[in-house]
Amino acid sequence: MAMNAIEAVGLMKCFGEVRAVAGVDFEVQSGEIFGLLGPNGAGKTTTINLLTGLARPSSGSISIFGGNYSADIRTGQHLMGIVPSENNLYEELDGFENLCFCASLYGMPRVEREKRARELVELVGLDTVGKKKFIAYSRGMQRRLTIAAGIIHNPPILFLDEPTTGIDVASARQIRQMIRQLNEQNGTTVFLTTHYIEEAERLCERIAFIVGGRIVRIDSVESLLQDLQGQHIMQFSFNGAYPKACEELQTEFQHVTCDAVSANIVRMVSRERIDIIPFIRYFESKGIEVTEARKIRPSLEDVFVRVTGLAAEEMKREKEGKSK
Repeated sequence: MAMNAIEAVGLMKCFGEVRAVAGVDFEVQSGEIFGLLGPNGAGKTTTINLLTGLARPSSGSISIFGGNYSADIRTGQHLMGIVPSENNLYEELDGFENLCFCASLYGMPRVEREKRARELVELVGLDTVGKKKFIAYSRGMQRRLTIAAGIIHNPPILFLDEPTTGIDVASARQIRQMIRQLNEQNGTTVFLTTHYIEEAERLCERIAFIVGGRIVRIDSVESLLQDLQGQHIMQFSFNGAYPKACEELQTEFQHVTCDAVSANIVRMVSRERIDIIPFIRYFESKGIEVTEARKIRPSLEDVFVRVTGLAAEEMKREKEGKSK
């Protein structure tokens, strides 16, 4: 049986009376992409900081490839590539210089680190701008170079904290491709935090949901989605706000469950096939104009909402960066 890359037991971090991480237990298998999914403030960044030595746990143990690093996780940092949520490279250096400097911190000889830096600049698609100063890069370029810096020493584990937050769609796609490539070609174990549910669904083999510092569910994406097999979901959009939609619909149609996606969008969920005609007639009788009615394929977002109790609208605000 393959050795786990990471094992955390009873991991806790307290800031005064606040438990940012409240005694979590999990393991990450060697060679897998593991996601820690939750809203802002759930404890994702604190957890990754504990695992990488950027914060000291209040209690609990951490094992990396079978070695107990609970006393001082920093002694195991040579096994890790660490990409924080905020870029941490030098603004006055260009891309190539930044990578060479990071390689020197790991004791790589000059010839080796320059060769590796050139390879990575090309890998992250920055070979044409490698001589520009880091401050002149776009946000997406900066994130890609920061990831390159994290893997300069070919670590067996890569920690990524919110790798695609606040960047453009094209750069986010490139970063996801990089993560898959590192995992598939190099066998790199990837531990990433995100509040983008679609990203976790695309990338991860297993996911842990964390809310309020506690892990409420860990499972494979396949198993999580199986929970919703046999469900039928119909989404209705209205021309204008319909604040009492779920209250009224739940009373009128008791065989379905109603969830408010937003002020003018609701989802009807049922184990039985949903007949759209009675709903359309009901809306017409209420003078409610329906602008769209469509079937929805159950997704990881539906699982997240069910497991955590967080509303879909709250997750939408997270994606748009409106929640603080």
